[in-house]
Amino acid sequence: MNLLKKLLKILLSLLIIIPITSNCSHYHNNNRLDISKIILEHILDSHDWHIVNNKIILPLPIILLNKNKKLEIFTSNQFYNGKLVKGKNNFYKMFKEQIYITNYKGELKMNNKGSPINDIPILDLSITKNIVSIILSIIILFVIFIKMVYSYKSFHNTWSLGILLEFLILFIRDEIVIPNIGNTKYRKYLPFLLTLFFFILINNLIGLIPGFPNVTGNINITFVLSAIVFFIMNLSSNKHYWKHLLWMPNVPILIKIILAPIEFIGIFIRPMTLCIRLFANITAGHIVILSFICLIFIFKSLWIASFSIIFGFFIFLLEIMVSFLQAFIFTNISALLIGSVINHSSKK
Repeated sequence: MNLLKKLLKILLSLLIIIPITSNCSHYHNNNRLDISKIILEHILDSHDWHIVNNKIILPLPIILLNKNKKLEIFTSNQFYNGKLVKGKNNFYKMFKEQIYITNYKGELKMNNKGSPINDIPILDLSITKNIVSIILSIIILFVIFIKMVYSYKSFHNTWSLGILLEFLILFIRDEIVIPNIGNTKYRKYLPFLLTLFFFILINNLIGLIPGFPNVTGNINITFVLSAIVFFIMNLSSNKHYWKHLLWMPNVPILIKIILAPIEFIGIFIRPMTLCIRLFANITAGHIVILSFICLIFIFKSLWIASFSIIFGFFIFLLEIMVSFLQAFIFTNISALLIGSVINHSSKK
């Protein structure tokens, strides 16, 4: 019952915030709603956090390493309205969330495709809204699990959310990690796989809150998660695994020559599918929800509004299920990939 009340509150927030964000900045010159801008602002990362569009904007720190290998630190609001920022040794200007080095006039040299060809800083360590959301999710996980630890009394969890988390932990251990990695070696990889599951889950759920970033719908984030799985896979292997993979025993030489490059490419493709699957599923769900809500302001019809709210709410509930499902799938396939390497490496 409490869960249902929370879901209704979230839906109400969605229906309140979306009309607020559909102000003049989201309209074309002919007073038509710019749906693509609304959707892209939610999906893409940025150097400031539009909590309620242009009403509440949280500027974030810009941290750059310039050509002289010196740090430049200022806030993103200095770039507002196309302003030029003067640093210690360079001038900077932002174009489509990318920071470029310019002259004192702030001129950007464009190529035939309309993209700047100016130099960029050696390193951009700026804090974007996705990074803020990741830090927030880490703090939430720390608080929840520390509270869970202290909620145990006589080896029994007395916290209702802690009981649910305990069930999820045991489920991941018994149904994902042990079957894929094995009884003898699973303990080494269980902390990583649990962290992976809860990190993806919490960011999936945070991304459903109106005004919050879509972290797991950013391909850079999913790529990093997949890259970590890739390195753990290969660091867990040995020469027996690589010999079996690239020069299979008891196979004709001609077949070995054909299969070896395919297997080598597969080493990179398998983790990459993790990256694309999570990114595509989470992003698609957010686009569908926002598209249904935007139909209300396009057609301005009571019937369309009723249709959009009902189906938008249905998709929203579906997205909650997808949040759990995608975290489970990513963790399960990660355990499968790691387990396949370990099991092959242990065979002699």
